[in-house]
Amino acid sequence: MTASTTVTARSAWHDVPRSQVHRFAETAMAEAPGLAEEIMSEIQREYPELPVVLDDSGEPMALIGIRRAIEVFVQHLVHADYSAGRPTAPPGLFHDFGRGEGLHGRSLDSLQAIYRLGVRMAWRRLAEIGQRIDIPPPAMYELAEAGYAYLDGLVDQSVRGYAEAAARQAGERLRSQRRLMELLLTEHHRGDPAEALAERAARVGWPLPGKVAVGVLRRPAREAVAPAVGQEVLLDMEYEQPRMIVPEPDAAGRPELLHRALTGWSGAIGPPVPPADAAKSLRWAEAALRLMERGLLPAGEVLHCTQHTEALVLLQPEELIDDLALKCLAPLAHCTPTNGRRLAETLLAWLETRGGAPEVAARLGVHPQTVRYRLRQIRELWGDEIDDPDRRFELELVLRAQRLRGELGGPRPRR
Repeated sequence: MTASTTVTARSAWHDVPRSQVHRFAETAMAEAPGLAEEIMSEIQREYPELPVVLDDSGEPMALIGIRRAIEVFVQHLVHADYSAGRPTAPPGLFHDFGRGEGLHGRSLDSLQAIYRLGVRMAWRRLAEIGQRIDIPPPAMYELAEAGYAYLDGLVDQSVRGYAEAAARQAGERLRSQRRLMELLLTEHHRGDPAEALAERAARVGWPLPGKVAVGVLRRPAREAVAPAVGQEVLLDMEYEQPRMIVPEPDAAGRPELLHRALTGWSGAIGPPVPPADAAKSLRWAEAALRLMERGLLPAGEVLHCTQHTEALVLLQPEELIDDLALKCLAPLAHCTPTNGRRLAETLLAWLETRGGAPEVAARLGVHPQTVRYRLRQIRELWGDEIDDPDRRFELELVLRAQRLRGELGGPRPRR
């Protein structure tokens, strides 16, 4: 680095006599109120939709901000040169302007355009004053550069206020959304559930759908970023296992959107139900997740309960199914484990196909004669009970449950 690059350039205002600087500043300060009113009038003409907010004395806040911004900029001439530091925007007001735009759901585009309009008008007036006071052109060029740097400061304060308002609104919406989810997932609603849900949903701008499906997710990593499921889907990441409420889960494009958004996640989505019954959908999703954790349902993806109805119905009431199995499969108690398993698999294939030996053999991949032998054994073990429709139904229930648990082999029926 050369010496010339480390030396700060001398401000052109150093060469302007201090008396002349003071005359320029005094003149600009005297004209600041009138200039502020001119700028305010032009802004109202260009942007008639802009709301006028008054302070406690009834004066427009925007007019106060314009006047103060001009005064701070001009006062900097007297107290410091521009090589020592650029003038900074007055704190508070312009931050509030940006916050107000954010709270009212407007963009910052019009506010920045208004600021540029104000700076242009202020610069024209300061340039006229500079000509009257005979301020040298280099100093005025420096003043123009400082003016646009000052504009950047005003915008920066407003952006911060806007971001603060956006964060506050996002936080409020998140809290309202969480309260809505809590209400939806409450098993027993107080009063009229439809009315309460509609009121709470309206607060977060969530159109109450005809059907919802509740999902429970497992994080792919502890610090995983929330999946981009879209604003229509209510998502609460505060749970150890995040929850989501999907409106109209079968709507066009919704399954594909969820599939893309949930890539890398695992979990379960319950069956579609009316909003007032969302707790029931949650219950099925949680049940599916427990079966996934036990290895009884596919892991590593977000599955839909409606595609695994058999497993959820048969594997959920384990104690009841196990007790029924003890009674229904008692005739196999005296068989060897291997023979008992083969007979159980043959019996299940026969119950599912309702066919003869060839159909059962094709299903099991064995010889029909083998199936005939096993079916004779089955009839000997169960006797006439095997012809009872209720008993056959119970047998098929317990045998399907055992197959789902991996206790029996054999192919599953096609869906």
